[in-house]
Amino acid sequence: MNHFSLINLFTSGDIMITATSVLLVIGSVISWFIIIEKIRMWLAEKSDPIQVRRDDNMETVADRLIRPFDKNLWFLSMASVVAPFVGLFGTVWGVMMSFSAIGANQSANIAVIAPGLAAALGTTALGLMVAVPAAIAYQYFSKKSDALYDELDEARKEIICERKK
Repeated sequence: MNHFSLINLFTSGDIMITATSVLLVIGSVISWFIIIEKIRMWLAEKSDPIQVRRDDNMETVADRLIRPFDKNLWFLSMASVVAPFVGLFGTVWGVMMSFSAIGANQSANIAVIAPGLAAALGTTALGLMVAVPAAIAYQYFSKKSDALYDELDEARKEIICERKK
């Protein structure tokens, strides 16, 4: 009896499906690492808020303080855009495998078509599993970072106004 296995789905087929799947899994792991790190950073910021001090360089303080919160957000943005296309590539490759199998076997029965289509749909799912959390996290952390920047910049402006008085 044939049992469904995600590992077999992505590793027992064509090298291109396997490479595409590995690339997507690596992208997912990196994305989740960044997401967890950002959650940790924002929790630390919540318990010990960042503040502009009077002795800070007023020209660069907001940019310098916000930089760690923006670090690696580019990867989440890239993953959210690129992963669906990588998954789509796997989809197209899997469908091509199915058509090739039909031609080689001169038959269009389910046993001939199913492996390629399963791999195709699997890479589509992997692409979305990378892209959706990355897109949500990117938007969420970007908005939080922008809000913190605005808050720090406002504090910087107040300090500058006080110095002028």
